[in-house]
Amino acid sequence: MSENTDFEKDLKEEVEKIHEEAAEMKAEAHQIHEDAEEIHKDLGDLKDLEELKKFKEKYYYLAAEMENVRKRNERDREQLIKFGNDKVLTSMLEVVDNFDRTINMIGNDQDEKVKNICIGLEMVRTQFLDNLKKFGLEPVDSLGKIFDPNFHEAMGAQPAEGKEDQEIITEYQKGYVLNGRLLRAAKVIVAKND
Repeated sequence: MSENTDFEKDLKEEVEKIHEEAAEMKAEAHQIHEDAEEIHKDLGDLKDLEELKKFKEKYYYLAAEMENVRKRNERDREQLIKFGNDKVLTSMLEVVDNFDRTINMIGNDQDEKVKNICIGLEMVRTQFLDNLKKFGLEPVDSLGKIFDPNFHEAMGAQPAEGKEDQEIITEYQKGYVLNGRLLRAAKVIVAKND
């Protein structure tokens, strides 16, 4: 519950920063607009064609600068929304890892109570991952795939009959991507055929 509150607090702080940046950009836009109006007013008083050309260039420059500032702010805002919670999600992956370890340890126990606990843990783990998926988190598919250094970290290689060279045969730690960007590489063992 505390991590969720921290996440909400961090998200609120980021939103406040965006609002502050938007206010600053609005002030800059207002100043540019005032400068443009001043240039426009001065145009009526100009007699020399060369000065008119300089003022026109400055006006176009300010207009282009304003458009660049607007685009940069929009791009930064989109990146913040898309990847702003990567630190929180990375820390949540440790919780998922602990669920996985616990389920692997007690999953084959024959005691009925332990089996029920394992089923409950699997349900909580699934619900937890479904909630993380809403934020763009997806697992990296590894077992049976060919090693890809963009998504996998090789912990070792070993001979394996019936497997292709560089095929992943064991996954020690699941990898995850956040909105298409690697958040954590999967730690794997690959087949090595001589």
